[in-house]
Formats: sequence, structure tokens, C-alpha cells
Amino acid sequence: MKHMKILCFGEVLLRMSPMLGGAWLKEAQMPVYAGGAEANVACALAGWGQPVAYCTAMPDHYLGKEIAAYFSAKGIDTDPIYWTGHRIGTYYLPQGSDLQNAGVIYDRAQSSFSSLKPGMLDWDLLLEGIDWFHFSAISPALNREVAAVCKEALDAVTRKKIKVSVDLNFRPKLWQYGASPVEVMADLVQHCDVIMGNLWAAESLLGIPVRADVHQGGGRQGYLDHSLETSEAIMGRFPRCNKVAHTFRFERSGEGLTYFATLFDKEHSANGTLYATGDFKTEQIVDKVGSGDCFMGGLIFGLTKEWTPSKVIHYAAAAAFGKLQEQGDSTRQTQQQIEAIVQRYA
Repeated sequence: MKHMKILCFGEVLLRMSPMLGGAWLKEAQMPVYAGGAEANVACALAGWGQPVAYCTAMPDHYLGKEIAAYFSAKGIDTDPIYWTGHRIGTYYLPQGSDLQNAGVIYDRAQSSFSSLKPGMLDWDLLLEGIDWFHFSAISPALNREVAAVCKEALDAVTRKKIKVSVDLNFRPKLWQYGASPVEVMADLVQHCDVIMGNLWAAESLLGIPVRADVHQGGGRQGYLDHSLETSEAIMGRFPRCNKVAHTFRFERSGEGLTYFATLFDKEHSANGTLYATGDFKTEQIVDKVGSGDCFMGGLIFGLTKEWTPSKVIHYAAAAAFGKLQEQGDSTRQTQQQIEAIVQRYA
């Protein structure tokens, strides 16, 4: 089997993680984590021994160089980084929150990455030796120019017959430049082989509706049934797509967190088979950031290894679940640790 090389493309971000109540001011300290959706995927893949490169844009100063060295030390090929501009994007998220929380504050305007424009990146050069290209819906949410850069990249990977995956991360605070998320993403997703997200992101970004009864809480079987419907709808609208993965994460007072995931694989699901995990449950959560990115990394990892759909979705879900017990943006879990989680919940 060929050892495939992945290229992850997206904005590097610094997460400032203050404790609320002013403790970060009184103690004059606040944790800072280097990440970003695509960087977190790259970190996961590199940790599991998958060849992976990371393309972003950063200013050519000591802070940018230290961040690049940080990723390089994890085994990520950082040669594709484009050195330009003056700012690294940041965001502020109180400890214990996640990116769906109203408390997130973005500070990304005029960053090196958000200032990218078509023609700045040499995609023919960047894609040499690459077998799989990964991006997320966060990048085209920044502005029209970055969305055009994403389209430029996808046109290039399509010409080169490179596999493409997308994470339908929906960040409503970022879609502020007047473009319709559905129109922008539909133009990009047509190039994708693998689509990952949740039912509500598919509605917000692709225009595939979620039934009212599911919005109001349809229970596990209701979510599974709707996952199958949404997966088939996505493949019907975007013929290149052959795999759709959905994640479900629910927190209820007194019940802790429940997590499960599904995979619809065109090759193996011709008879309507939906591959689903059981419920992963915990009452203890260390850090919610990066769990979905870890899932995406696990999904890519299993697919490149040509595992069965059941093994792929269980590994990806277990990786995401395990990430909830880690501090920081990217996972440090080994493949063996993740497989132990799979066995625990099998």
C-alpha cells in the first residue's frame, strides 16, 4: 500500500485561553496554544506516522519562525508555509468553552493568511508529491479573496486527481463579508471526495435542511436516520463525494457528555448501510477545542490505510473522544491509546 502524503491548508492561529473572573490579569499569565483546524489535523496525522505537510501564511519574524519550528518538531513538513504579511491570527476563548460558545473573540483581520489573494501561492509546486488535500470551511469564511484562493487550490488538485477532504466547520462569526455560505461552499465542495461535519453544518453551509423534529431533539435513532438522509442528499448534489461522516456531541445536565459518529461510504453503503459507533460517554471534559479536528485526522488516517468503514469510524470517533481529555488544541494520543478507547466502548 502506498504511504500517502497529506497537505493541510488553512490559517495558523494562536489561542489565548484566559480564566474568567480576571484571574489572568491578577496573575499576569494566560495559556497560549498554537493551532487552527487544519494544523490540528496535521498534528494528529504526524503523531500517528502519516506523512503530512502544512501550508499556511505567516509573517517572517521570530514568532512565525518559532511556530513553524513547533510544528516541524512534531514531524510536519513546514516547507509549504508562505512567509508574508505582519500578523498571526489569534482568538480568545475562556477555559472550558468550545468554539460554538458565545464567548469566543476572533482577532484575525489583516492576518497574513486572511490577506492571501489568488496568484500568490504556486499550487503546482505545493502539490508536488501530494496525494490528499485537506481544508475546512473556516478559510473561505474569512473573506472573498481567501475563498478564491481555496477555489484556486481545488481547481489545481482536481487537475492533478488528488483526493480532497473538507471539514464543514461552521463559524457564523466569521461569515461577515456578505457572501452566502451556501453559494461559496457549494462551489468548493463539488471538488471533495470526503465530507465531514454534522447535520446542522450541512444545513448552514450546503443548504441541506434538518427536519424540525430533529432540531428539537430526535433521539439517537432519529439522528442516525437523518444522518443517512443527509449523506444521500450530499452525494446526490455533489457526485464526486463518496464518503460522508457526521459527528454528534451532546451535553445534558446531570448526564455528562455523549458522543457518537456515523460514516456513509458510497462503495460499501449501496444498500443504505450507515456505519455508526456506539455511545462514548464521559462526565469529565478537559478541553473541547480540537476534538472535531482530531476526528477529521482519524477519518483521513483510516481511509488512507484502506480500513473497513466500521474500523475507520470507530477510530475517528475514539480519537475525538480521547481529545476531550487533553489540554491544548491538538492531540498527543498514540494510535495504541486510541485503539484502547475503541475496545473500551466496542
